Amino acid sequence: MKRPVAQFAGLGAYSPPKVLTNHDFEQLLETSDTWIRERTGIGERHVAAPEQTTAMMAAEASRQALAEAGLAAERLDTIILATATPDRLLPSTACDLQALIGATNATAFDIGAACSGWVYGLVMGESLVASGAGERVLVVGAEKLTSIMDWTDRSTAVLFGDGAGAAVLTKGDGARGIVSSYLKSDGRLAELLWRPGGGTVCPPSEQMLQDRSYYIKMAGREVFKNAVRSMADAASRALERAGLKGEEVDLLIPHQANLRIIEATANHANIPMERVFVNVDRFGNTSSASIPLAIDDARRAGRLTPGMIVLLATFGAGFTWGSVVLKW
Repeated sequence: MKRPVAQFAGLGAYSPPKVLTNHDFEQLLETSDTWIRERTGIGERHVAAPEQTTAMMAAEASRQALAEAGLAAERLDTIILATATPDRLLPSTACDLQALIGATNATAFDIGAACSGWVYGLVMGESLVASGAGERVLVVGAEKLTSIMDWTDRSTAVLFGDGAGAAVLTKGDGARGIVSSYLKSDGRLAELLWRPGGGTVCPPSEQMLQDRSYYIKMAGREVFKNAVRSMADAASRALERAGLKGEEVDLLIPHQANLRIIEATANHANIPMERVFVNVDRFGNTSSASIPLAIDDARRAGRLTPGMIVLLATFGAGFTWGSVVLKW
């Protein structure tokens, strides 16, 4: 196993206080708690207030990460923000975050890789640290998915939640940190999980609002099949690059999209479910915020402790997917 170059210096997470349960959805849609749990494993999710923005939630998580790292925001040299729900199309939400936390010396930019975004950002941040182009990198995943959710579509409305997670990366001593990674994408399958309206192909219009093309659309069965296959492949590739096998992984922290996807991914990686961290039941699918939220949650629950070999695996619209091996 190679020696890590970049390490986690600080972590932070934020979830809005409002919680929407499956029973709440029973009042909104023709659905039930049983129907939702059997198909997704989700029981509740956090929902941002109307006045809360993606950047605001990112700032809450970032301040926690900076405090744990003992680092002033002014000392950051790079901010990488992964989001599928930017506060606006121009400028980047990363620049809004930069202003909110006072990171006046940082370069700031967004990554658009949907649910895989934070893992993509993590790999990019590690590359900056390893090359010497960055010394103190903030990697954030933040989403206000409820703002692009069709509340009349029970196949998607019950899936998503809001929140943010952040990590500060610095150069390590080789004892812990990022060991290996693997990233991949396939744009040929974009229409299986997408937002058709709102961009340059289908600009904002009265028709766009009428046909509800502004909202997330998903071909659930096809997404499921591709997610399982892709996450399993990414996990295998990252483990191979680290010189490890699934049996040596202490904890798998996958993207929290759907319990059945998580179980299938663990099975392909030969990792028993008792070594898999799951919190999709309490947070739903928070897209790019999913894995950093889960890492922070696992640590607080005592499931993630120093010295562990940790495997991250993710999949998102694009399609995009990837995996990272960590020595915690």
